Amino acid sequence: MAAAGRLFGVMIVAVFALISGHVSADPEMLQDVCVADLTSAVKVNGFVCKSSFNAADFFSSVLAKPGDTNNSQGSKVTAANVEKVPGLNTLGVSISRIDYAPGGLNPPHTHPRATEMVFVLDGELDVGFITTANVLVSKTIKKGDVFVFPRGLVHFQKNNGKVSAAVISAFNSQLPGTQSIATTLFAATPTVPDNVLTKAFQIGTKQVEKIKSRLAPKS
Repeated sequence: MAAAGRLFGVMIVAVFALISGHVSADPEMLQDVCVADLTSAVKVNGFVCKSSFNAADFFSSVLAKPGDTNNSQGSKVTAANVEKVPGLNTLGVSISRIDYAPGGLNPPHTHPRATEMVFVLDGELDVGFITTANVLVSKTIKKGDVFVFPRGLVHFQKNNGKVSAAVISAFNSQLPGTQSIATTLFAATPTVPDNVLTKAFQIGTKQVEKIKSRLAPKS
C-alpha cells in the first residue's frame, strides 16, 4: 500500500508538472478559428463564435498611424485586440501601439491577464516594473530594444526625451485588460470612499477630492 501511495503521489506531481508546462494566459483553442461575434448577447469566457467569417475578421490597419498624444498624460495606447480584430478570439495574442509626446507618460498600470513585451519603434523611454517585494526593475530603452513586463505587475513607460517616441506592445492574451492605478482608485464608479484613500495614501480629504476631480471622466 505504501508503495502504491508513493506511486500515486509521483503520478499526481507529474500530471501537475505537465499541466503547468502548457498553461498560457488564455484557454487553449479547440478549433481552427473562432471569430468573435461582438454583437452576441451570450456571455462566455471570451466571445461566441460567428457562424461565418472572412478575411476582414483577421485584418486591421488601426496601428498604421500614430495615436493622438494631446492629452494630460502625453501618451496614447492604440489596441489591436479581439475587440478590434475578431479573428483573434481564442488565439491568445494581441498587440498595441503606444505613442508618447516629449515628456509623455504611460502611467503606472497592470495587465491582469497577460505578460507584455514592448519593442521600441522610435525614441527613447525609461521603463520599469515593481515586484511584489516592492523592488523597482527599470531601464532606459532605445530604438530596436525590447523590454518585458511580467503579468500582473505594476509598470510604466516615460519619454524623458525631447522628441516623440513609439513602441509596439505584444501580449499573450486576446484581451489583456488594463488597470491604471490612479484611475482605478480615484475615478471608480461608484467612487472609492474618501476615508479609504486618505488612510491608504496618508493624505487629507481635500487632496483626495482634488485628485478625483482631475481624474473624473470627461462628460
